[in-house]
Parts: sequence; structure tokens; C-alpha cells
Amino acid sequence: MNDLPDSDREIMQPSERPVRTFASAWQAPPVDKRASRIRTMFAEIAPRYDFLNHLLSLGIDIRWRRKAVRLAGDFGGGPILDVCCGTGDLALAFRRVHANGIAIVAADFCRPMLVIGKEKAARRGSPIPFVEADALNLPFPDNTFGLVSVAFGLRNVADTDRGLSEMARVCRPGGRVLVLEFTLPRVPVVGALYRWYFHRLLPRIGQALARNRHSAYNYLPASVEEFPQGNALLRRMAAAGLRDAKAFPMTFGIATLYSGTK
Repeated sequence: MNDLPDSDREIMQPSERPVRTFASAWQAPPVDKRASRIRTMFAEIAPRYDFLNHLLSLGIDIRWRRKAVRLAGDFGGGPILDVCCGTGDLALAFRRVHANGIAIVAADFCRPMLVIGKEKAARRGSPIPFVEADALNLPFPDNTFGLVSVAFGLRNVADTDRGLSEMARVCRPGGRVLVLEFTLPRVPVVGALYRWYFHRLLPRIGQALARNRHSAYNYLPASVEEFPQGNALLRRMAAAGLRDAKAFPMTFGIATLYSGTK
């Protein structure tokens, strides 16, 4: 951990118009992404979070993370930071590939998620520092990490542009920023089936198995619908100072990996 500032410790205390798929005279209000609401919502579902991630994606989310690690390619070495890490699945996927020599840090602002992630990493013999930190105000100096990643978390940040700017700020020149996020399939038949599942079935299963006061599994499709996708997100990455930004769709476009270089 010599690449990290001495002040870090394992768990620290801490516009573009929305994309709409269907034209309508009635527009849904913006998704509520206040930090207090998002933190509480994820704290409520933390005990069932991993189970439901794998169940609702039929296990495909594991493959998406592994592919993201492969596509990260050569990022010039140096530490890896995974922001909005949840219970640490992407950080652990990086650790499996980079078993020695590279420090990996996982950061999130939801303490119950971090506690589960730390316990999971310890069980697997993969000690990773879990840092309690807000993605909009990362507690790291400029140019610290060779790779900065986020998986299925950037859309939960209240200010997408500021989140990307913070990721770029702590990334070293020549390093890589990766964003893995849900997207909406463009193939008509696949898209129709996916939207039916995403809006009708997934919320019912999720709410039944992880009851919470904030309708987390209704929030999920609403937040995906609103989040900038494809070229819209690539433009935002470029505005944050990332060059050669590219998108890599996965599984008929249900998820997309975005990559840019500082």
C-alpha cells in the first residue's frame, strides 16, 4: 500500500436531459438520488444484495465483471481503485487476476456494504482495504491510481459529471477509467422482452426477497432509464478529461463497459 497516502485506513468515516425510451406527454419526475436516500436504501438491502444480483441476472453479472477485468488491459500498473464498490465483487475480480504486486482499494459510502465486502474478502483470502468514501469527494490525492473503476454504481451518484471528474482526478496520467453499467438493448425483440422483465418481474422479485422502505428494485429500472447511455456517456467521459473513450456492449447490450484514458 505504499502508493496510497498514510491517512488511508480500512474503513474511513467519511446536464444532460434524462434519457427516456418511450415518448410520452407525461414525464416521470427525476429519480431521487439524494445521498441520504441512496445510502439508506443500499444499507437496507445489503444482506441480500449479492444473492439478488446473481439471481436477477441469472449469474451473468459475474461474467460481466470478469470481462471488464480482461478488457481493462494494460493500464500502466499502479494501484487500482474501485468506487461505489458495494460488497466488493469487482475489486475481488481484479484481485483474482492481479494476485501480487498491485494494491487494490474498494470504496463506497454505505458502511453495511463495506462490512459485508470486507468479510467476504477475508473468507477468500483476499485482504482488500475497504474505505468509506463518497464518490463525489474521494479522499485521495490527484494522480494516485493506475486504474479507477466503477460497476453498476455511477448511475446512483447524484452528479454523473462530478463523479467522472473525481475518478479522472485520482487516476494517473496514462491510466484508465472504467465504467460498467446497465444499458437498454437496442435490438427490438430483445429490448421488448428485457423491458418487460426489467419493469414488471424484476421489481416484484427483488422487493419480495429484500424488503425495504425505499423500493430499491423499482428504483433500479428507473435509474437505468434515466442514466446517459452509449455516446451520451462517452461525451461526458471526454468532458471529464478522458481520451479515446470507447463502449463495449455485453449480452445484447444489457450491460456496457465504457473505457477512457487520462
